[in-house]
Amino acid sequence: MSSVKLTASALAIAAVSATAAAARDQVQVAGSSTVLPYASIVAEAFGENFDFPTPVVESGGSSAGLKRFCQGVGEEHTDIANASRKIREKEIQACAENGVTDIVEVRIGYDGIVFASQLTGPAYAEFTQSDIFNALAPKVMVDGKLVDNPYTKWSDFNADLPDDEILAFIPGTKHGTREVFEEKVIAVGCEETGAMEAMIAGGMDEDAAEDACLQVRSDGRSVDIDGDYTETLASIDANSNAIGVFGLAFYENNTDVLKVATMAGVEPTTESIASGEYPVSRPLFFYVKKAHIGVIPGLKEFAEFFVADEIAGPDGPLAEYGLVSDPELADTQNAVADEQTMSAEM
Repeated sequence: MSSVKLTASALAIAAVSATAAAARDQVQVAGSSTVLPYASIVAEAFGENFDFPTPVVESGGSSAGLKRFCQGVGEEHTDIANASRKIREKEIQACAENGVTDIVEVRIGYDGIVFASQLTGPAYAEFTQSDIFNALAPKVMVDGKLVDNPYTKWSDFNADLPDDEILAFIPGTKHGTREVFEEKVIAVGCEETGAMEAMIAGGMDEDAAEDACLQVRSDGRSVDIDGDYTETLASIDANSNAIGVFGLAFYENNTDVLKVATMAGVEPTTESIASGEYPVSRPLFFYVKKAHIGVIPGLKEFAEFFVADEIAGPDGPLAEYGLVSDPELADTQNAVADEQTMSAEM
C-alpha cells in the first residue's frame, strides 16, 4: 500500500502531543470488511504523519465489530467499530447495558454493492432486482403461484440472461453488506415479482412476509461468504459461471479479473452512486467510543484525520481507492471535533 504524505495544513487538524497515560497506546479498530481498506489507508498515513503509533485495524464484519465495540469500556475493549450500515437499535441497547453510553457516529462517505463475475466468464451484463430474487429465493412466482424455486439456470426465468447454472457468492449474515443486499436487492425483487403479495394473500402477516422475502435458497446455488471480498474473489476464480457480491471499490481495484453488471439499467460508478441513481448504494460509517477519547492516545486525532478534506475529500486517497466522498463532510468534521454523540443528536 502506498504511503500518504500530507501538507502542513492537514497535519494541523489536531495537536500532535502526548495525551493521558494509558496502558495501551495504540488505537484499536475492528469491523466491516468494506471499510477495512479505507481504515487501513488512513491508519498507515496517520502513523507516518503523527507522533502516535499506527492504529491496529482488524476486519470481521460490521456485526462482529459492533459486538466487540459494545462489550464495554476500558483498554481491553476496542475504540472504534467500522460498519457498512448504521448501528442498530438493539446494538445501541447492548452497548448501554455494558456501559458504552456515549457513541460518536462518523459517516465517511458512500459505496455501492455490485454484482461481478469472471472477466472471461458468462455474459452477465445486466441484472434487475427481480432477476437476483428469482435466482436466489427459496420460493418464487411461477404461473401466478408461489412455489419452491425450480430454476437452475439464469435463462430459466429470463431468456436474455446466459444459459448457465445459477451460482452466487453473497456476503454472510455478519456483514453489513448482507443487510444492504437483502433490503435493496432481494426485498425489492420480492415485491416486484409479486411474491410478497402472494405471501400475504396466503395468510402471512406483513412482518412475516417481509422476513420471508429476505430468505435465500439453501440448495447450494446461493453460498454465504463469511470472510472478506478476497474470499469471494477466490470463489469466483474457482467457479467460472459464478457471480459475486462486492463493494464498488473492491471491484474497481480488480478490473483485471472481474467484470461488473448493471443493476436496473444503471452502471455502478462513483458518479451514479454520488447522484443516487445507482439503486444499490449505502453510506459507510465508523463509531467511536467517547469514553476512550483522552484515554487512548491519538483516538480523537485519528477520527478527525480520517474525515479531513485531504483524506476523505473528493481529491483524497480514499476517493482514489473508490470511496464516494460525502457532500456533507464538513458537518461530519464538526461533529467529530465537538465529540457529538448519538444521544446528543436525539
